[in-house]
Amino acid sequence: MSTDGTTEPGLHASEPHRGGIAQRLNWLRAGVLGANDGIVSVAAIVVGVAGATSATGPILTAGVAGLVGGAVSMALGEYVSVSSQSDSEKALIAKERAELRDMPAEELDELTALYRAKGLSETTARQVAVELTEHDALAAHLSIELNIDQDDVVSPWHAAAASAAAFTIGAILPMLAILLPPADWRIPVTFVAVLVALTITGTLSATIGGSSRRRATLRVVIGGALALVGTYGIGVLLGASGVV
Repeated sequence: MSTDGTTEPGLHASEPHRGGIAQRLNWLRAGVLGANDGIVSVAAIVVGVAGATSATGPILTAGVAGLVGGAVSMALGEYVSVSSQSDSEKALIAKERAELRDMPAEELDELTALYRAKGLSETTARQVAVELTEHDALAAHLSIELNIDQDDVVSPWHAAAASAAAFTIGAILPMLAILLPPADWRIPVTFVAVLVALTITGTLSATIGGSSRRRATLRVVIGGALALVGTYGIGVLLGASGVV
């Protein structure tokens, strides 16, 4: 895409030639997985409590606690992880900028060598290195050396907020499924709603990742079903034993 908004010759307008596509796909995949975590973890909690008691208060309390705790945990984990990645990328960018300032000739030779290693002839590699250096030397080196886009460094705050939001959205479904139906229908409705939701998230995750939809969906659905059965069984045993 050129600066005037038109497509550059030789590029297809419908294809994602601009930078950041991998980052956006990773964010989308993380969002789907975060929603999946919210569905399974909160569903397991409320189903387990519902197995021990039919009272709405304890189920609601446990569900809200699981939602808030899970969302905060997801956000914190994402913030720490992305902060480390962001700090590393910023340090590498600063290092490359300093090298370009202090030894531009050596950096041009390095860029030429990198393109030679990709199969270009010496003359062509030198010409490519010179033209890219004249256009944007830092971007050229970051791209081929480190696979970094200086304009696409992810924000840890954005990542944390997105992770917490995805978890919360996923957690709302089992909360509604367990609280809205009559007491006798709570467990079956929740099981059905959760398994349908996991089928959708499994399919989306596989589609984004380009893997087998059937295999990915079966893994997610079977895992979720086992979690629900296990926690419900524990809740029933604790309820029958008089512990709760």
